[in-house]
Amino acid sequence: MATADDVKARLAQVSAPDGRPVTEAGVLSEVLVSDGKVYLSLTVDAAEARAWEPVRAAVERTVRGTPGVTSALVALTAERKAGLPPIASHTPAAARAPAAGGHSHAGHSHAGHSHAQPPADPQKETPGLPGVGAIIAVASGKGGVGKSTLAANLALGLAASGLKVGLLDADIYGPSVPRLMGLKGRPEVNGRMITPMQAFGLKVMSIGFLVEEETPMIWRGPMVMSAISQMLKEVNWAPLDILVVDMPPGTGDAQLTMAQQVPLAGAVIVSTPQDLALIDARRGVAMFQKVNVPVLGVVENMSYFMCPHCGTRSDVFGHGGARHEAQRLGVPFLGEVPLQMSIRETSDAGLPVVATRPDSAEAGIYRAIASSVREALAGRRSAARPAPRIVMEG
Repeated sequence: MATADDVKARLAQVSAPDGRPVTEAGVLSEVLVSDGKVYLSLTVDAAEARAWEPVRAAVERTVRGTPGVTSALVALTAERKAGLPPIASHTPAAARAPAAGGHSHAGHSHAGHSHAQPPADPQKETPGLPGVGAIIAVASGKGGVGKSTLAANLALGLAASGLKVGLLDADIYGPSVPRLMGLKGRPEVNGRMITPMQAFGLKVMSIGFLVEEETPMIWRGPMVMSAISQMLKEVNWAPLDILVVDMPPGTGDAQLTMAQQVPLAGAVIVSTPQDLALIDARRGVAMFQKVNVPVLGVVENMSYFMCPHCGTRSDVFGHGGARHEAQRLGVPFLGEVPLQMSIRETSDAGLPVVATRPDSAEAGIYRAIASSVREALAGRRSAARPAPRIVMEG
C-alpha cells in the first residue's frame, strides 16, 4: 500500500510553472493517504491559477500512477495575496467568498473552465449528469435535524413508486449514509470511473466508502468542492430517474458547488420545529432561491413524540414551526416525521424503515413525502426555468 512518502517521491518528478519540482515550490499541502485513496491540494496565488491548472492535472495523473494508489483527489486552491485587487466580479460566489485574513479561495472544477473568466451563469455551463433525469438536494441549515435519515428514506420512497433512484452522500464532514444503508467495503474503480454500491435497490455513493469511519475529515473548502464534483461526475450513476443528494448542513461551499456543477431540479429543506432550527432553515431556503434552485418544500422532522407505552403525544421540540415557516416563505410544506424509536433503531442498524418495515406508519409518512416531492418535480417541468426530464413509471 502506498504511503505519503511514496506519493511525494513521485511528485518530485512533476515540475511547477517555474521549473522547480512541485515538492519544492511551497504549494503542496499535507498528503493524506487512506486505504489507497490519496487527497492533497496545491495552494497558489490567484493570479497564477491558470498556469497551475496543467500542473494540478499532472499531479493527479502522477499520483494515480503511483503503485498502491487506487484513486486520487487533487484540488487547486487559489489565494489572493494581501494588497492585490480582488478576483473579477463575475467569478462564481464559491470562488469569491472571503476567508479569514482577507483571502479568497477558488476551487477547481472538473468541467475545465478558466478560473479568471468563468461563465456568468454557472448553472448553464454544464448539462445534467448523462443518464440522470433529475437531481434533488436534501439540505438543512444546521446539523442534528435528521437530514440524512430523511434523505435515505426519501430515496427509498421514490424507488418504491417505481423510479430508478440513486443516493449520493455529499456530507463530506460527517458521512452517515454507509451506516444508514448498512453498506461496508469499497466501490470498484475502473479507470477514472467509480461503480456505486447497491443497497435496497438504490445506487449509493459516499466519501465514507473511501475513508475509515473514525478518520476526521479536515478538508479545506476547495477540497470539499473537488470531492463533490468527483462523486457527481466520476461515478457511473446512469441510468437513473432521480439522484437524491444528502448535503452537508449549512450554506457554504458544498451547496454552491452543487448549484454550479449541475442543474438541480430542486431542494428539500429539513428542520425541526423549534425556533433555533427554523432560523437556519430560513437561511437554507434563501440560499437556494438566490442561486435559482427551486425549493420543493420543507419537512418538519422530529415533529412530535408518541410514547410507545402509554400512547401520549409530546411535542418535545414544539410543533408546527416548520409548517408555519413554509407558509410564511411561500414554499410547500411536505409533511411531518415523528420522533420515533423505530426510525432510530432501523437507521442505526442499517435497515431503513421504508425498505424493511414498508407496512409501518413511519414508512407511510416517508412515502407520502416522496409522493409530494415527485409531484413537485413533475410540476416544475412546465416552469420557466429548464428542468431535467423525469421518467414517470408505473
